[in-house]
Amino acid sequence: MFALVDANSFYCSAEQVFRPDWRGKPIVVLSNNDGCVVAANRQAKEAGVPKFVPYFQIKDLCQKKGVIALSSNYELYGDLSSKMMQIIGRFAPEHHIYSIDESFLSFANCYPAIPCLFSQGQAIRRAVWKEARLAVCVGIGSTLTLAKVANHAAKKIQGYNGVCVIDNEPKRIDILQQLEAGDVWGIGRRISKKLALMNIKTAFDLAAMPPGLARKQFSIEVERTVRELNGQVCKLWDEARADKKQIFSTRSVGERITDFELLHQALSKHAAIAAAKARKQGSSCKSMLVFASNSPYDERPLSFKTTIHFPCPTDDTTVITTAVSNVVSELYRPGVRYYRIGVGLIDLASTHNAQLDLFNQCKSNPRLMRVYDAINQRYGSDTLFLAAQGTEQKWTMRRDLLTPQYTTNWNCVPQIKC
Repeated sequence: MFALVDANSFYCSAEQVFRPDWRGKPIVVLSNNDGCVVAANRQAKEAGVPKFVPYFQIKDLCQKKGVIALSSNYELYGDLSSKMMQIIGRFAPEHHIYSIDESFLSFANCYPAIPCLFSQGQAIRRAVWKEARLAVCVGIGSTLTLAKVANHAAKKIQGYNGVCVIDNEPKRIDILQQLEAGDVWGIGRRISKKLALMNIKTAFDLAAMPPGLARKQFSIEVERTVRELNGQVCKLWDEARADKKQIFSTRSVGERITDFELLHQALSKHAAIAAAKARKQGSSCKSMLVFASNSPYDERPLSFKTTIHFPCPTDDTTVITTAVSNVVSELYRPGVRYYRIGVGLIDLASTHNAQLDLFNQCKSNPRLMRVYDAINQRYGSDTLFLAAQGTEQKWTMRRDLLTPQYTTNWNCVPQIKC
């Protein structure tokens, strides 16, 4: 048996952890630069606020309905997610983090020792709420897909109250009949449209589809989904995920960049982010792409890019940032109002099995980078950084509605005065 534990409207719920006065109130969280609505809790949806629409279009509606609009507080979400996953991981020997707010548990080697899976699901909910103040729903099924289906039922179908266990045939059939085919894990919008033309509208209809036909008409993944809906285990999470072949750090700036030095700072910042990601997965960069452009909606869209090749693969922030500094002049044009910039490490190799060059000495300093990463990990991001990134960074992402970073910034730790 597998369990899927999923936080309810995670971004919105995370904002309510340190603001109990916001519980039960409509909340929406906005994307980078306060652009679009990326998360909305149940109360906000009931107030008529749609997701994935520009905030300026619904700003008046939010004010009229009393909807609280907030900037994305990624530091808070990441820390609370880590805490939530640690709590969930205590309830099974095998734990797989699927996303920032979802994780799977496997009871394969301990299920006989658990007297009641429903009680286990309730215990998970109580523990996460007690220790992290986050509301979660738990779905349990004999396959990963059925666990997803059960989680959907725990959220959407009345009577389950946050925990659903699909452990018998009548319950499986009843829930599948209430679930649309397009809501099944792995069935996208395009596939669901084609299924509708075949008169397959519910998850139960999909489960009744011959697996061979599913493979012939769609793919082997759809066939696996059909089999999983019928209780046959076909999907397992990867024991070891493959490293990324490319690493990018790119962002739309909060304030347009028109100055050479500000462009230099912004690109240096992204170079440091990309280098840190490469070190984290044990990769070194052989080629790097650096680019900058204005908005595609400007009257005259302009884009500039250049590629850098390193004599020796490197993951050193100082080496990568120096290379970026040397090409900023190739990207800068006076009068261009830069909106989107980024750095991409496009040719990666293993740091542990690097091919050295007899005629080029590697300039990387692994010991320095270990200290650099250890300090930033312990005391917070950018505790230690290169001067090339600047100190004010006026171009950074605009977050005018940002709440305090209660758990990751000493200046934001809640104070209690007695």
